[in-house]
Amino acid sequence: MNATTARATAVRHKANLLRSLRLCTAEGIMAMPIVTMSLPVNVFMTALVAKAFTLPMTTIGLISALPFVGNFLQIFAAPFLAKWRPPKTVSITAAALHLVTWAALGVFLPWVPRDHPAAAGHWFIVWFLLSSCFSAVAGVSWNAWIQEWVPGRLRGKFFGRRNATLQVSTLTFLLVAGWALARWNYAVPVFQLIIAGAAFMRVFSLRWQWQSPTREHRPATAPLLSLGRQWRVVGTARSFLLFIAFGAVWSFAANCFGPFYHVFMFEQLGLSAFDVGLLSTLSQLGGVLSLSAWGLLLDRYGNKPVMTVSLLLWQGQNFLWCFLTPANRWMLYAMWMWGGITSAGFVLGQFTILLRLIPVEAKNLALGFNLAVTSLFAAVAPVAGGWILTWALGRWSDPLAVYHVCFLLQPVLAIAGCVLLLRVNEPQASSLTMVFGAMRNIRTLSGVLGLSFLTNYVFFKAPRKDHER
Repeated sequence: MNATTARATAVRHKANLLRSLRLCTAEGIMAMPIVTMSLPVNVFMTALVAKAFTLPMTTIGLISALPFVGNFLQIFAAPFLAKWRPPKTVSITAAALHLVTWAALGVFLPWVPRDHPAAAGHWFIVWFLLSSCFSAVAGVSWNAWIQEWVPGRLRGKFFGRRNATLQVSTLTFLLVAGWALARWNYAVPVFQLIIAGAAFMRVFSLRWQWQSPTREHRPATAPLLSLGRQWRVVGTARSFLLFIAFGAVWSFAANCFGPFYHVFMFEQLGLSAFDVGLLSTLSQLGGVLSLSAWGLLLDRYGNKPVMTVSLLLWQGQNFLWCFLTPANRWMLYAMWMWGGITSAGFVLGQFTILLRLIPVEAKNLALGFNLAVTSLFAAVAPVAGGWILTWALGRWSDPLAVYHVCFLLQPVLAIAGCVLLLRVNEPQASSLTMVFGAMRNIRTLSGVLGLSFLTNYVFFKAPRKDHER
């Protein structure tokens, strides 16, 4: 009788796991539109603040910084939320509140003053800060929930398929949203319709997430060190601290003028939202197609050399932004495809090298410290970039020349940051199988860099075959 009950329980658990995996993929597909719109820079947000409302550069820079502010602030809320409810409940609650903020935007958008950029900017800043905080909490809690119930033996195969499937949803949204905005000349009702469609899909996403019959897997954990001892562990991890310094330099370089590349394409090169959506699609395709090849190179030659080569190839072509004009804007199609191909190695390497550098004895503290430092630099950068652009555009009559000079900063600073990266000592991989929260800024940066294939990408370290037996 006990054996029969045990077999029935095992069958039921297996069926629940399979259903949970199916619902996880389905809810991800339905969540992608609103997740993509929540990034600091994307076709929808850039068209909203640069075309529909024409906000000042300083305001656009501040808005672009807010998701990173949300990433930073959620660190302080996470311990209290973890004690309040399980990660699944926290994730769904925060995501529902995030959905409410977007629904409010859709309802009140016609009342935002289009003829008063300062007032409109204040409204968008308050709204996007609130929305970004809910998004950050939802994202980190969702990752913690996923780690609880997806067995390690299935993670590589499942997340590999899920990541590929979600690219289709992202690609479709970018093209449809870009086409609709360009076709109806960035009219407010079009923005409302896109928000309504994304919100409607998100309702199904949250419903399926709630219905998912997940079963928690909690391995035995070692006793935690005191906070003081954890800080000492982090303080003596020299390579980890060097990697954080490199991450801070890279975050500042990517974000200082990163949000204004889209504005430049809209205002100076005369591209439509559909054109920018198509460019993002090319970048996405390049990243998806090259990711597995970069993974093989990382396994064979190590993270530091492959990341450095990838970054040099990627940032080298970014010097072409300093020569773009309406006459040669056709170069953008090759540039974005090349950017997607070459950047994938660097981004994937950031994840895999982090697995090797994290001091396991103080894992949570180290991840939080890394996210806090890089978030602060990422948040300050676009505010500074917006102020510099406003100052320069007000004093020089040639806006193209101003943008060309400003666009020198990202490749120069990013390549210079390789000095820090090359000083990192790369040990053997740690026992961590997945690091979610640490990659939060990478997902947020994907909007700034045009790497839309990373919008909801779940980074995983596939287990070895001999571990699956």
